[in-house]
Amino acid sequence: MKKLALSLMCLVTTIASAQKLKNKTANPKQTKEHLVHESIELETDRIFKKLVAIRRDFHENPELAGHEVRSQKIIKQYLLDLGLEVETDVYGHGVVGILKGGKKGKKIAWRSDMDALPNDFPDAVAFKSKIKGIQHGCGHDVHMAIALGIADVLAKNKESIKGTVYFIFQPEEETFVGAKSMVDSGLLSKINPDEIYGLHVSALPVGQIMVKPNEMFAYQKRIRIQLKNELSKDDAKGLMEKISSSLFRATTGSKPWEIQNMVDPKIGLMNPNTIFKNYLFVDEHFSTRSKNNQFFLEAYLYETDQSHLTEIIPRVKKIIEDNGYKDQLLSLSFIQENPTVINDEKLTGVAIKALDNIYGKNAVTPDYGQVPFFNDDFAYFQQKTPGVYFLLGGSNFEKGIIAMNHAPNFQVDEESIRTGVKCFSSLIMERLNKN
Repeated sequence: MKKLALSLMCLVTTIASAQKLKNKTANPKQTKEHLVHESIELETDRIFKKLVAIRRDFHENPELAGHEVRSQKIIKQYLLDLGLEVETDVYGHGVVGILKGGKKGKKIAWRSDMDALPNDFPDAVAFKSKIKGIQHGCGHDVHMAIALGIADVLAKNKESIKGTVYFIFQPEEETFVGAKSMVDSGLLSKINPDEIYGLHVSALPVGQIMVKPNEMFAYQKRIRIQLKNELSKDDAKGLMEKISSSLFRATTGSKPWEIQNMVDPKIGLMNPNTIFKNYLFVDEHFSTRSKNNQFFLEAYLYETDQSHLTEIIPRVKKIIEDNGYKDQLLSLSFIQENPTVINDEKLTGVAIKALDNIYGKNAVTPDYGQVPFFNDDFAYFQQKTPGVYFLLGGSNFEKGIIAMNHAPNFQVDEESIRTGVKCFSSLIMERLNKN
């Protein structure tokens, strides 16, 4: 019986092995694709420490918008060393690396921003900024390292790539100038990409990738009220409070301006019942000024629903008039209306499916809300080319690392670099080779 059992086990093993071989032979494409992404993971691991060192160098040597001279030089040389074509006459201190695959195909662009912030917030890392008053407090140093990593990984797979990848390193994002200037200078018309992708490190848990179709952020508008005569501090505050309370819309009892709750599993972005959807509020920090016997009140407001935007000015006008300032009112308008990031619906679905297929179901976390306060001039690229913008988790709560952009003690778990390089190298490869 023992010999019979052993014989049966051998037979079962032989049949199973033969079946596996048959499956591989029957579907060599699937096996080949699996090996490609496995190779991407291994290559990402191999260069990880090098990318961390590059990120830390950027962090120690931050440059403000319009001054990204050193960053441009480092990026250019890195891409040249990979064998990419490099162009720097694209706008300001921008860089475009061009990776031409071994076969013809579609064209995909990956964008990374470059500039740092003007601040001196506390920074707990050993590799803190060497430049007083300037700091990578938003994560663009991480973005540059990830983009260089993707270029590195894909360059190793050049012969198997069908098409061309453009790595756009964009200056002047913090001032909301760089992307529009690149577009206006004809960059997209020149390279004519079929798709464009980008990301931003966020306070989400490290390793988490989050995305949604359509608007990623709330619409941010700056409203200006111009009156004939100056208001006292109390009257100005009273008027703004009435405007704010009259416009306010949100889930009962919620405070969508408390963005630290974006990571809360019960009310944060990953919950279908998130507080970060269907809201309108006015920022409590408003400004006043007087000029030529005229008085100005200005404030930012945040609206998630585009269809409501045209209603805001008439509503504010009525509130002003109803509160006794009808004869005082000279003008009322939006003075700042930056476009918001809007992900192409079809392409977002395709990207989610691709990443889930490669790295397992739920590789991408659904985003059910729109974050206020933040925005990205990546929106200007999306106006010309279908694109997807992802949020990449950078926090490690157990280690006390909180990647809340523009906040004191902003830190990033550098494992997010590994996640970004691996996943988005795979996504680009998948999109190129599935024309």
